[in-house]
Amino acid sequence: MDKIRNFSIIAHIDHGKSTLADRMLELTGTIEKRHMRDQVLDSMDLERERGITIKMQPVRMRYGEYIFNLIDTPGHIDFSYEVSRALRAVEGSILLVDATQGVQAQTLTTLNQAREAGLTIIPVVSKIDSPLARTDEVSDELVQLLSVGKEDILLVSGKTGVGVQALLDAIVERISPPTNPNIDVFRSLIFDFKYSNHRGVIVFIRVFSGKIKKG
Repeated sequence: MDKIRNFSIIAHIDHGKSTLADRMLELTGTIEKRHMRDQVLDSMDLERERGITIKMQPVRMRYGEYIFNLIDTPGHIDFSYEVSRALRAVEGSILLVDATQGVQAQTLTTLNQAREAGLTIIPVVSKIDSPLARTDEVSDELVQLLSVGKEDILLVSGKTGVGVQALLDAIVERISPPTNPNIDVFRSLIFDFKYSNHRGVIVFIRVFSGKIKKG
């Protein structure tokens, strides 16, 4: 249990969330670079066509001796229920803010949800490779918003991969592993499901206490 990290990525629409997730999948070896395509977690054709994340796709990555469970979430306000379900299934969240746009209204809404859930927040400024990036200014916004030091804010580019390795290390260091209450009562949360033509309905569950056994 102490080697597991459950986390989500929360951000305003088009702040680079899916692109960052793709780089994480690549750097952890979850998907080989030659098999990569843009926005791997956006499985629906409509998502790629519109460039937004509609349906979150849970994914497991191995980073050294650690297991990362990432729940990618929609950044559009119309899908806030998907976000709230994802936040209840994790211990921490990456708060991603575009260096060219700064903190947006939806960012604040989702941040408040994460705080209410008691999650550890890792502040990250994305798209630092853009010629329009206001990296220092946006970092200062996060310092004021989260009452953290500037050194606590990570700078990344999902497009080039700059800073993503440091982010993976921060996930290990800052986000707590799941706790085991050591009680027999079974408690769980169904936070997602999908249909497979070969296996039928596949349900994703976060177990908080008790055990699941094969029937």
